[in-house]
Amino acid sequence: MRNFSLALLALTTLTASCRSAASEAERETSAAGTRSTFSARRNGTDLPRFTVQYPQAHKVDVVDDYFGTPVADPYRWLEDPDSPETKAWVEAENKVTFGYLEKIPFRNQIRDRLTKIWNYERYSVPQQEGNQLYFSKNDGLQNQAVLYVQPTTEGAQPEVLLDPNKFSADGTTALAGTYFSNDHRYLAYATSGGGSDWHQLKVLDLKTRQPLKDELNWVKVSGASWYKDGFFYSRYDAPKKGEHSLAGKNEFHKVYYHKLGTPQSADKLVYEDKKMPLGFRMAGATEDERFLILYLTDGKNDGNRLSVRDLTDPKQEGKFTSLITSYAHNNSIVGNVGGQLLVMTNYKAPRYRLVAIDPKKPQEKNWKTILPESENTLEGVSQVGGKLIANYLKDASSLVKVYDEKGKFLHDVALPAIGTAAGFGGRHDAKTVYYAFTSFTYPTTIYKYDPASNTSTVFRAPKVDVNPEDYITNQVFFASKDGTKIPMFIVRKKGVKLNGQNPTYLYAYGGFNVSLTPGFSVARMLWLENGGILAIPNLRGGGEYGEEWHKAGMTPHKQNVFDDFIAAAEYLTVQEYTNPNRLAIAGGSNGGLLVGAIMTQRPDLAHVAFPAVGVMDMLRYQKFTIGWNWAPEYGTSDNYNQFQNLYRFSPLHNLKAGTTYPATMITTADHDDRVVPAHSFKFAATLQEKNAGPYPQLIRVDVNAGHGAGKSTALQIQEWADVWAFAYYNMGLTPYEK
Repeated sequence: MRNFSLALLALTTLTASCRSAASEAERETSAAGTRSTFSARRNGTDLPRFTVQYPQAHKVDVVDDYFGTPVADPYRWLEDPDSPETKAWVEAENKVTFGYLEKIPFRNQIRDRLTKIWNYERYSVPQQEGNQLYFSKNDGLQNQAVLYVQPTTEGAQPEVLLDPNKFSADGTTALAGTYFSNDHRYLAYATSGGGSDWHQLKVLDLKTRQPLKDELNWVKVSGASWYKDGFFYSRYDAPKKGEHSLAGKNEFHKVYYHKLGTPQSADKLVYEDKKMPLGFRMAGATEDERFLILYLTDGKNDGNRLSVRDLTDPKQEGKFTSLITSYAHNNSIVGNVGGQLLVMTNYKAPRYRLVAIDPKKPQEKNWKTILPESENTLEGVSQVGGKLIANYLKDASSLVKVYDEKGKFLHDVALPAIGTAAGFGGRHDAKTVYYAFTSFTYPTTIYKYDPASNTSTVFRAPKVDVNPEDYITNQVFFASKDGTKIPMFIVRKKGVKLNGQNPTYLYAYGGFNVSLTPGFSVARMLWLENGGILAIPNLRGGGEYGEEWHKAGMTPHKQNVFDDFIAAAEYLTVQEYTNPNRLAIAGGSNGGLLVGAIMTQRPDLAHVAFPAVGVMDMLRYQKFTIGWNWAPEYGTSDNYNQFQNLYRFSPLHNLKAGTTYPATMITTADHDDRVVPAHSFKFAATLQEKNAGPYPQLIRVDVNAGHGAGKSTALQIQEWADVWAFAYYNMGLTPYEK
């Protein structure tokens, strides 16, 4: 069921204060809110003075009425990404931002060091198809990883199969997904241009290594699930004339079947719901091509329905039998054992369980539990080689167990350390599988695993210009506002003293059932090697402790997420890791919303803020692209009680004139069609207008880039160089200074 699991993964991804005056940054204000002059000092040495003049952003008289509450939206015009006014404003803002960044004396030094440590070979988890292995590798500084193939025989040499660096001149078109046919003959692959969520599906003949003429457009939230001489996939209708493909609301998702060698116009419609414009419709066939599974969401609830068709039964042609009819819970197909479907579900099991369901008798009373709910959260199950490999989370770290297909425990998979293991996928008859292991300071290493003997051997180990032994990772638990214990990973270099003076980067997410587990980041290693501290709390709203943990951070309880984050920052101060003047807060997407909300609720909490691609306008987010899909998580302004809740924390609507906000660099991209850049545009314009303090309020807009996936190496290095330069300068610090 791997192709369908990959399709579900696509959906999941849719769905990112003063103690010592001696080293304190000194800043002075001039023309508050529009013009700032400031300098930084360390050990008595002044860094250059900068002056910032923000571009003028005119206001329009737009006021919306929400249940009798008037809400002004003076920068509504910034919602049109194609208007000459918006483009001119973005160009002017980038000129200010990059002009500012270029004046930081150590910016280039940071970029050079990042370039050096980034330059190492990085591998994906291999996928075995017949007697061939397929994997991606980036030599180091390539903009996009290259897809390779090699025989499974010992000592075989890999060959290039697809090189995404040749997809576009600037390296911004990425390989967004690979889907192999069950006979190992064909590869359907998705490409994404400029980071867009719109994908194009193409097909490669693996025998001849030649591309076919097949080309499918307007694909979004979809994989490609093979069946006979074609595959199932999902798409939207092409935008109508005058509609903007990167900002327009996406409605009426449909499932099609594409037969190889035919034009997209001939594709067969498999499923649509003309009465339900919102929600996703996806279909995938089991590996034995017996069952077609239909996966449905409604855009209102947090879960999904499951229906099935027996593809071997002519009487079921065009018909689906409901397996699970409620949208209230998360359900996914792991595979099947003969006529029994293996379903992973959080129905009556907040931390998930695995059950077997007979499509001929799908009623709950007939379900058979294969893997019961445990004290640890079940993250995923792979059916491979006649075994079930279950990946659990124990306090946000991986715990992997192997069972037979009836649920009998066989053994644990020994992992190198506390960290994150991912992969373990393979065909039902596979004898070996592959997985990746990583931690905050352990570079991602690929292992080959034999389920029968329970042995792991290193398949690919990277060589990085850092020494993991120089760093330590601790996990602590602190109390949030309501007393709930929240875990947090804290990473630092050995020898760093807890004196309250350490620059600290506090990063979190807190939403959409996403778990933040240990993972290696070469960009963050630069921060750590300079004596910085990395802190990552597992806030409510994530999936670390199952659905109850998730729901505790959903509407109407979203404030819990912000309270957890505030408590994390205060813990770091009380325990003398840092102080507010040395604290930077960061988050992306839903995490960008988190940072924006913290800036408005506790502008004194941190000295530097990095809200990235954030959901900042909580009253209008559902009106763009697939924003409606976030309604179960946030609620919408269309409901009176939910409006009241959203209005209380919406970052855009809680910026107040006369307030001193942290030094802020907002980041977004012009091709972000998941969290449209209008969120960041309007937030930046309002922040620059209302900020009364001396600290810079900048917005950095990447051109020809999207929400983050597929971003080229060059763009990543430059963005991280700018982030760290901005943080160091505004903390009054110079990296690599002894």
